[in-house]
Amino acid sequence: MSRIAESELIINDRGGIYHLDIRPEELGDNVIVVGDPGRVPLVSKYFDAIEYKNQHREFVSHTGRVGNKKVTVLSTGIGPDNIDIVFNELDALANINFDTREINTELKSLNIIRIGTSGSLQESIPVDSFVAGTYGLGLDNLIQFYQKTSTEEETAILNAFKQHTGIDNNLTPYITKSGEKLLAHFQEGYHHGITVTCPGFFGPQGRILRLQLTYPKLVDMMTTFQYEGNFISNFEMETSAIYGLGNLLGHNCLSLNAIIANRIAKTFSKDAASAMNKLITHTLELLSNL
Repeated sequence: MSRIAESELIINDRGGIYHLDIRPEELGDNVIVVGDPGRVPLVSKYFDAIEYKNQHREFVSHTGRVGNKKVTVLSTGIGPDNIDIVFNELDALANINFDTREINTELKSLNIIRIGTSGSLQESIPVDSFVAGTYGLGLDNLIQFYQKTSTEEETAILNAFKQHTGIDNNLTPYITKSGEKLLAHFQEGYHHGITVTCPGFFGPQGRILRLQLTYPKLVDMMTTFQYEGNFISNFEMETSAIYGLGNLLGHNCLSLNAIIANRIAKTFSKDAASAMNKLITHTLELLSNL
């Protein structure tokens, strides 16, 4: 196997990977990713023990035990560009030998669950409810930089979406299925649907302040999209990159979102912190029994 150069795999002085500042032995096989660094201790306070704490820039991680499971909770920051950093470095920690700089002969699959907040695109999915994303549909361009082969099912849904919304060649959306093994455990109490990922919070999510939009009807078109039982349940800013990179790297990924805004009913949660706390505790309970 070829050796990976220092410029491509950057390891710091303490043996941690550059951005995350995590060493291979400090990573759990079960990883919870959150956007907000302040949410990391809100998750790890439910660990039975915390063994490692690391922080570099917006990347805060705590690794410990939940029952007999070694679990890492890690903040990603916002957006697909940060997911590109996080997922490539998580995979390097799991599947590259830091001493030889060679890819391991036997590859490891991590369980990676996003716990985040999101806006509902269906009036029937109210604030303070939970969504488990069946697919991640990206309006960002991250996966265009990687070689991805879509399944026939993914291609059919994507073609139907492009036809329904009338998106032109200025946007090149992509879609990836969730990790079905994880999704199977998050059924009762969860809405299921396609989670759309936007590369921004304002214009890409249809918000108008002072700037006019290129696609002013896009939110409405996403709400009315249907294809063979698939519909768009919610949108946020990370899931498509998580599913896309996770699938390419062979990891099991699932995106769970607490709905804090309903863009159709024009409502916003009065206690988003409580909804998030319920999602955290339920996720850890299920994760400990996997």
